[in-house]
Amino acid sequence: MDFKLDKAHQLQRELFRNFAEAEIRPLAKEMDEKEAYSLDLLAKLQRYGFLGIPYSKEYGGAGSDTLAYTLCMEEVSKADASTGITISVHTSLCCSCINNFGTEEQKQKFLRPLVDGSKVGCFGLTETNAGSDVQGAQTTAVKDGDDWIINGSKIFTTNSGFADTCIVFALTDRKVPAAKGLTAFIVDLKGTPGVTVSDNIERMGIRAASNCIVSYDNVRVSADRVLGPVGRGFKIAMGALDCGRIGIAAQAVGIAQGALDEAIKYGKERKQFGKPINSFQNTQFKIAEMQTKIDAARLLTWRAAVAEDNHEPFGPMAAMAKLFASDVANEVARFAVQAMGGYGYCREYPVERMMRDA
Repeated sequence: MDFKLDKAHQLQRELFRNFAEAEIRPLAKEMDEKEAYSLDLLAKLQRYGFLGIPYSKEYGGAGSDTLAYTLCMEEVSKADASTGITISVHTSLCCSCINNFGTEEQKQKFLRPLVDGSKVGCFGLTETNAGSDVQGAQTTAVKDGDDWIINGSKIFTTNSGFADTCIVFALTDRKVPAAKGLTAFIVDLKGTPGVTVSDNIERMGIRAASNCIVSYDNVRVSADRVLGPVGRGFKIAMGALDCGRIGIAAQAVGIAQGALDEAIKYGKERKQFGKPINSFQNTQFKIAEMQTKIDAARLLTWRAAVAEDNHEPFGPMAAMAKLFASDVANEVARFAVQAMGGYGYCREYPVERMMRDA
């Protein structure tokens, strides 16, 4: 068992870190305050291959792996968690569904433009009365000749304000539980009659990410838009969420490490009683404790990523990583705000944003 990254992954992490520092960090505060994601930054993510990291070069992806993707998620989330979720939903939820369950024709037609940087994807599962209880979904799809007619509404659809492609889950058989009657569809959000995207939902944290209500009013899609077998949508959705938990765990690790780095930097400069506050043993103990928890969360996340790359069962590992890392992100962000005193509470410094994001 080797806990070290190989040379290729080290170089990838350095690339992601440099990009985040040069391109993302300078925009993070402004995007948060405007509650809008920079489309220029989004275009750079597309152009430089950030949206196709773990996907095969055969379909236009970077040809790397899930571990590299988690390194990207951590590095960009250190600077801005909204960028992290933008990449995560596109990669872990939208693209994974097509990659894992699509036909060869669907991969060439729909996956390729998503991973080669031409288009952006999103994932439509959550409804007002169907959050954790996916089986409470009310969105329907009714067969009409060779086509399907979709009616319903999805909420908290991340990326939907600018996404091109959405994986939408709808009931195709209301006589059976959703676990057996849900079907996945590939829908174009732009230019499709009957699709309406709301304004961004105002939120406490991760405010720059696009997160809207998407309504489907008699939206007609052709048979080639059915993803996987009819009635197997629940399995597809649950598989995508397993993948998604790895990305969100990495996002949480990034938030935590970013917040701690800010607190350490501040503690070297801030003096009380004639010396830097980092020189006080109580502060040193807390920093050591926080870094220990971050490292534990990071290793849990890497374990899940490597398991997925090795085609091993990874669902429980992904869930444990997300559970632990998100708790750590909250704890470390709170510590960072406290460690910086009144300045931690001020928007001049990024830790208040990181605490909201966590």
